[in-house]
Amino acid sequence: MSRLLLLSPLLLFLGLAYLLPLSGVMLQSVTTPEPGLQNYSAALGDPLVWSVIWRTLRVCLCVTVLAVVLAYPLTLLWLKGNTATRVLVELAIMIPFWLSVLSRAFGWLSLLSNRGLINSWLQSLGIIAEPLTMVRNEFGVVIGMMHFLIPFAVFPLASAMRSVDDRVILAARGMGASRMRIFWQIFVPMTKSGIVGAALLVFVFSLGFYIVPTLLGGGRSVMIAELIYLRIFQIPNWGLAAALSALLMVSIGAFLVALIKRAGVSTT
Repeated sequence: MSRLLLLSPLLLFLGLAYLLPLSGVMLQSVTTPEPGLQNYSAALGDPLVWSVIWRTLRVCLCVTVLAVVLAYPLTLLWLKGNTATRVLVELAIMIPFWLSVLSRAFGWLSLLSNRGLINSWLQSLGIIAEPLTMVRNEFGVVIGMMHFLIPFAVFPLASAMRSVDDRVILAARGMGASRMRIFWQIFVPMTKSGIVGAALLVFVFSLGFYIVPTLLGGGRSVMIAELIYLRIFQIPNWGLAAALSALLMVSIGAFLVALIKRAGVSTT
């Protein structure tokens, strides 16, 4: 009872900060402009909405895979490297948290645009004759989102790697296993929980991205969060926007529940 009393201020704050706006969105999705489920039927029957949904899933899956794959060796260097390497990697992980999403997006825009630094260097070196199109498409969106989300993938991986028993690695070496075999057949399977946790965290975060796809996509790679914004402010349809928001939240919730159940079954 005492623990519940101590948690009650936090629970009250979370209820007011999250559940109250969420209930308002859910209510508006079935009451605006008139009561009914017409907003959901309009959303699910619109080919444009489905194209945005598939693009969002495609981009988020690509970002998740790349972020986890790149975060894995980065985490290994952070935990197993020498002192100088650990400090350097830790700075690389922590410094992005000190910069805003908007600043990082504009930084990538200045690097990847047709007149950006990368295209200018490649043209000055004679490697390319015409600038490469690296923004206003999914490539730029994936790069920007991946840069933002790699640090978030590091922490679940680091937690799993720290829990690996070094005696198992030493026993495998004593039995003559090569480093590559130890890595792929022992170390990676023992960090499976961290890989799943990192992928889950990155995928859920990426589903709600707005600033990076808007700036680096340039309106040509619209994702679900940007579509909701457009339906609220530029093509006002608050009921449809609320229905899209509700569908996104329900989909994320269902995905989390299914993944947690799957992980729970597989680990027992």
